[in-house]
Amino acid sequence: MACFFRRRVALQLAEVCGLSEDVFIPLISAVPDSLALFYYSVGCACFCDCLKKGFCSLLQMKRDAVVEEVSAGRGVILFRLNKLILAQKLLEQLRSEPDVFGVKSELLHHLQGGRTLVEFSSPNIAKKFHAGHLRSTIIGNFIANLKKALGKEVIRVNYLGDWGMQFGLLGAGFERFGSQEKLRTQPLEHLFEVYVQVNREAERDESVRSAAAEFFRRLEQNEDQALALWRQFREITVDEYKRIYQRLGVHFDHYSGEAFHHHQTQNVLDVLMSQGLLKTTEKGTAVVDLSEAGDMSSYATLVRSDGTSLYITRDVAAALDRKQRFGFDEMIYVTDKSQTVHFQQLFHILQTMGHQWTERCVHVAFGLVQGMSTRRGEVVFLEDVLEEARSRMLNNMSVLMFIKCVCQDFRGPLMSDYKFDWDKVLQAHGDTGVFLQYTHARLCSLLRRHASETHSCCDVSPLVDSRSVSVLQHLLRYDEVLLQSANELQPRHLVIFLMTLRYRHVSLSLTAARLCLFSAVRSVLANGMRILGITPVEKM
Repeated sequence: MACFFRRRVALQLAEVCGLSEDVFIPLISAVPDSLALFYYSVGCACFCDCLKKGFCSLLQMKRDAVVEEVSAGRGVILFRLNKLILAQKLLEQLRSEPDVFGVKSELLHHLQGGRTLVEFSSPNIAKKFHAGHLRSTIIGNFIANLKKALGKEVIRVNYLGDWGMQFGLLGAGFERFGSQEKLRTQPLEHLFEVYVQVNREAERDESVRSAAAEFFRRLEQNEDQALALWRQFREITVDEYKRIYQRLGVHFDHYSGEAFHHHQTQNVLDVLMSQGLLKTTEKGTAVVDLSEAGDMSSYATLVRSDGTSLYITRDVAAALDRKQRFGFDEMIYVTDKSQTVHFQQLFHILQTMGHQWTERCVHVAFGLVQGMSTRRGEVVFLEDVLEEARSRMLNNMSVLMFIKCVCQDFRGPLMSDYKFDWDKVLQAHGDTGVFLQYTHARLCSLLRRHASETHSCCDVSPLVDSRSVSVLQHLLRYDEVLLQSANELQPRHLVIFLMTLRYRHVSLSLTAARLCLFSAVRSVLANGMRILGITPVEKM
């Protein structure tokens, strides 16, 4: 509904300045509450252009039923809107189209349409899902939800770490310490024990490292016994992960993995060789020179000296396969920031190969969950967190409550590291998702009790007081918040918006008109929560 007011203001600006109204649309935004409610502002660049046309003319712009007053601020032009029209127009749309409020805004038209592929979660097989994996899962889920809400066709990909030297270690470790009996009764727990033990042995025993390299070589050469063990590990893990994702309310359209692209790596190497991009070093490794001067001061290794492939080789193959298979317009990778250099190299290699669509590939990096090391056995498994949530909260809400609490992690920049803390994760007070759920459920209960009144609200005149207008003005910012979230692929803007919305309405007394306003708040709250990956509940 911000579109209606934005268009009216832009139309007047266009008449005075002699420019197209579309020039002004992206420059007009709701003024933060700290300045003035129910105002719109025009950015400095536009203001300077208008000054050339005559400052007095701007201040003498026509007043009408919508724009009551025009004044100048510092670097902005302020338009005070008619409070009654503001309430009528906003509540009218939220009653008629509650599910699409904000997402059809003119500000977001350029983001609509096309196909987006989001790769997220992507844990390594043969390891239990731990709290560190959760960050990629909830961030990627948010990005996929946001893109879908804005009108994109979204493909959600879980690219499992199911190949590489780590499976050489695990395979060699299982052959030394593993038990098929334990694998049947406690599969992932046993594999975790084996992985920790073999890593400890490998740190001090060269023969263990050699055995790991040999096992991975057997995998790459399709040796039957090694492949059978690998398949067993993979099937056990994928079944476990699917169960976890179901508990979290997260779904994927496509499960893939490094192993799927293993056989495509030779084609990648052949192309690189034919383009003169693949070079062999004195150590026998195959590399791609990434330096601007062509002096090998920066390079990426694609093949080890023993002939086995690396993670980046399989990632190049995966990117090429996805482009051909899915025809995406943009591809987004969601991983922790330790892989930043890896993706810089990946995109560089693809661009060097002549794939210009790489410009529309993005790496969304996030900070590490400190104190998580699978190799040392220092992890907090997600199921343990969920069970702890069950013991601390209502049993039928345990999983929901945990996911809502993760909302607190969304409040800051994604690049920030944080240390896992049981109490902070499971707290049920303060600005957490638990209280977003509580607010939504409370509004649902209130609206149920007054169901007959909420649909008969024609008189919005009681909503022109400062508190009600504060809520209305905040709702008006929703499309701007979605735009900022989409541009930065950061959830914190939406989280802060919803938390603020929660506080805005709590002090309002109950009238028929305010029931309409509460219904509007509930709709926007629910829409925003769904984008964050939180399923709103109506009762608690």
